[in-house]
Amino acid sequence: MSYELRDHTADVAVEATADSLGGVFAAIADGMAAAMTEDAPGDGSRFTFEERAESREALLFDYLDRLIYERDVRNVLPVDHRATVREDGGEWVAAASARAVPLNAVDARDLKAVTYSEMDLSERDSGWHAYVVFDV
Repeated sequence: MSYELRDHTADVAVEATADSLGGVFAAIADGMAAAMTEDAPGDGSRFTFEERAESREALLFDYLDRLIYERDVRNVLPVDHRATVREDGGEWVAAASARAVPLNAVDARDLKAVTYSEMDLSERDSGWHAYVVFDV
């Protein structure tokens, strides 16, 4: 599981790969956190959540949007992501967790939103690939 931050005109993009669909969700989320701060301390308690959507792409969008919501509402930076993704009765489900680092403990840059612009979520011979652009 890995991610890379990519330059993007006036925005920031994250590209990630992993062996599993849940792994690529977590890797993109790790990249999103890295785009917000270069160094997160090891403290913060773990929280869990679940997201549901009608497609894998919509689920990735909702999953990342939920992390931005957690940041904005709880004043935490979600880091150290874990996720599993499954299909359940025609609906896609992400069961996830992250560590909530208090925002006052990090020097964080703002990401406004996740976008569908240029989003790619695809299975390749080498595993899963994702590319997501974030509005800054």
